[in-house]
Amino acid sequence: MYTHRRDAARRWLRVACCLALTASLAPGVASGSPLDGPRQVTQPAATGRPTLRFADANAQSTLGAAYTKALNNVLDINTVRYDPAVYNQSGLLTDPPGTFLRAGAEYPQPWTRDASVNSWNAASLLDPATAANTLWSVVRRQANGQLILQQDDQWWDQVVWLTAALNHYLVTGDRTFLANAYQTAVDTLNTRKSANFNSTYGLFQGPSFFNDGIAGYPAPPADGTESKGGFVGSYPTDKLMTLSTNTLYYSAFRSAAMMASALARPAAEVTAQNAAADALKSSINRHFWIPAKGTYGYLIHNGDGGPTGALDPSEEGTGLSFAVLFGIASTAQARSIMQNAHVQPHGIVDVYPHFPRYDDSRPGRHNVSVWPMIQGYWAEAAAKTGNQARFATEATTLAALANTSGGFYEIYNFLSGVPDGGWQTGGHWGPVRDQTWSATAYLRMVDNGLFGMNLTPDGITWTPTLPWGWGEVTLSGLHYRAANLDVTLRGSGNIIASFKVDGVDRSDHFLPATLSGTHSLVITMTDHQPSAVSGYGGLCLDVRNASSANATPIQLWTCNGSAAQQWTTDRAGNTLHVLGKCLDVNGGGTTNGTLVSLYDCNGTDAQVWVPRPDGSLYNPQSARCLDVPGWSTTWGTQVQIWDCTAAANQQWGLST
Repeated sequence: MYTHRRDAARRWLRVACCLALTASLAPGVASGSPLDGPRQVTQPAATGRPTLRFADANAQSTLGAAYTKALNNVLDINTVRYDPAVYNQSGLLTDPPGTFLRAGAEYPQPWTRDASVNSWNAASLLDPATAANTLWSVVRRQANGQLILQQDDQWWDQVVWLTAALNHYLVTGDRTFLANAYQTAVDTLNTRKSANFNSTYGLFQGPSFFNDGIAGYPAPPADGTESKGGFVGSYPTDKLMTLSTNTLYYSAFRSAAMMASALARPAAEVTAQNAAADALKSSINRHFWIPAKGTYGYLIHNGDGGPTGALDPSEEGTGLSFAVLFGIASTAQARSIMQNAHVQPHGIVDVYPHFPRYDDSRPGRHNVSVWPMIQGYWAEAAAKTGNQARFATEATTLAALANTSGGFYEIYNFLSGVPDGGWQTGGHWGPVRDQTWSATAYLRMVDNGLFGMNLTPDGITWTPTLPWGWGEVTLSGLHYRAANLDVTLRGSGNIIASFKVDGVDRSDHFLPATLSGTHSLVITMTDHQPSAVSGYGGLCLDVRNASSANATPIQLWTCNGSAAQQWTTDRAGNTLHVLGKCLDVNGGGTTNGTLVSLYDCNGTDAQVWVPRPDGSLYNPQSARCLDVPGWSTTWGTQVQIWDCTAAANQQWGLST
């Protein structure tokens, strides 16, 4: 059995080269520098991989370029052959493909945490067979034939596997995988609950999910010199209660409940798992939320030399992100976290602020350092809360880090953005290139944040976040179960104005799991909630026959809530959008009686409509208003422009 202790695996790197490399490292290390060394391509480039294309050249050269680097990291560099004698102790790995995902170019093992994170972030969607092997590589078949996650010296992070395993089923629909995963989940949860549940607090004990290095902890449990070495398990940390670990237990119980439901297990099993999740959610909010700060704290001292029951108020990047992503935080709490959490110049950090033994010149390896893996979850959490600015900042920051450094490193300095390893046990750790979960974190930003993919047992719901200025973007060749998808986002914002599958509107913004073959999704985004524009006689502005063809008449029709009546305004509030196009004066006309229709948004003055206090919509180019001809209440009457009169036939209920 192999160990989880990443820091032990890196000891040779720290002793041999880290101090020298760090002393000479300059900002903007390029690919191919001595720091990189030769890149090992262990697997031929996969065929049929997705492509990301931004219409805007600048977005393509930054965001698009980073996406290509991330795919190369995962599919070409870190997809490798495994030794079945070591890794197939579950008996469930398959050959072909005979490959799994290692943790990184300098980490040949997958580890439970890395295997789970990488499959969950992206690999299950990119390469399901390799992802399944990666997940099974950290599972052991017991003497009684039952399955359980490997039991090693880092037991507290095991349960992230359950979230990853459920996600793998949702991507693939593989029920054989699901049945084995559920057995693994139940046996693992029972073991952990028996050994690590603190009934007094209603929480699980153990260090932070992510922080296996002592640099990620205050003193106590650390001491001032970190005298017991870098591994957190060498310190009295087994009874701590941490935010990220408990949020993952919550997700694990919810995942087990969903597995049981999908397998049609007895209702009592589903109920029990959900009840455990509900109770844990309540305990997390009771013990970790700090109203005065508007965020959650990091850890609760217990048997570690600190004041028992005291909450350390530090901000833990993964814990805060998971609390939002898993729905542990309420809507108000999630928004408060986004407003109050500290983000550093080059991204969200592991734990903020510096512990007293660290500072700006010597940031702790697991303290104020930028780990792209954390950035991936934080960016998605920002998108989920509707905070486009936070999402855009974190995504563009990680893309810039990857492009500047020539790839996806394990850690970056929070001030300079230079690949780094941070400080721990009195030494400066060097940077590690081609870290798998750094790349899958960026892919997660694209899939779950930008395109807003939300997997369910029945299909995918879509809630994209397209920041202003990113322009039209298309993700092509996305494989989902038996379907091959080309997904295009237009406009900007996080509210769907139009959702078309193969040209057909779907108001539920849903793609069923039963879909097969190649399909096109075109999603038009807006910053404003779509709403009807009601006018004279209680009728609504409507696109005739719901056609998006240029010059389609804009008419009056009974208000019915259809996509043809879901109008939105742009940021300036002076352009009306529907079905991905704009309300336009025919031919740019300026005379009374010129009809109004639908047309490609082109920024001309013929598409400017200024809401006035009297309820009219004023077109400055013609100096006329949107008008109902002859005060008609007949369905199908095409609207026009006319001299502004402030009469009832020029009053519109516009929601801005």
